[in-house]
Amino acid sequence: MTTSTTTSNVTVCDHPIVQHYLTRLRDYQTPTSDFRRIAIQMSRALVYEAMRDLVAREAGVETPLGPAKGVVLSDYVVIAPILRAGLALAEAAQEIVPPNARVYHVGLKRDEATLQAISYYAKLPDKLPAESKVYVLDPMLATGGSAIAAIQLFHNLGVKQIHLVCFLAAPEGIKKVHEKFPGVKITTGSIDSHLNEHGFIVPGLGDAGDRIFGT
Repeated sequence: MTTSTTTSNVTVCDHPIVQHYLTRLRDYQTPTSDFRRIAIQMSRALVYEAMRDLVAREAGVETPLGPAKGVVLSDYVVIAPILRAGLALAEAAQEIVPPNARVYHVGLKRDEATLQAISYYAKLPDKLPAESKVYVLDPMLATGGSAIAAIQLFHNLGVKQIHLVCFLAAPEGIKKVHEKFPGVKITTGSIDSHLNEHGFIVPGLGDAGDRIFGT
């Protein structure tokens, strides 16, 4: 079971194993093969923590020795990784959630001059059930531009319950997300110090996508 510290819709997962993974990810000497493996392991823990608020209903089940009480998930779960770095989190999330969970990819990239998010792919349904819970997955919450753009897509579909999961978050990114969408929950491994002049998290871990895919 994970442990966490929660304040104003932000949960920092302080489980020692998560923090161990995060330290390995921060290390610039961690090779790509290890970085990707550790990123997936950390993603499992963070997604597990983020999905603590899923609703379950009672259900009966037959064991080899007789009937037992159990539960089944009653929420409509949507996994929304932001391409490309969010794919590592999505891979971990799909190992946890039931197979009927939906996966909708959102393609966003950052204009390095303006630091604004540019959308290049988003294949979403025309509507989603009112009870949907959407988990937006992206390793880094830096300026908040990509997160806000992704959240806006689902907000436009009428989704009320949106949860952002990331390895690291900057205070500036958290502030911007909650200025626009105060009800969005955020689960992260750490809230770092600040953004530098290029919009990167300090101390951070570098470019997560480049380090995951070795580019």
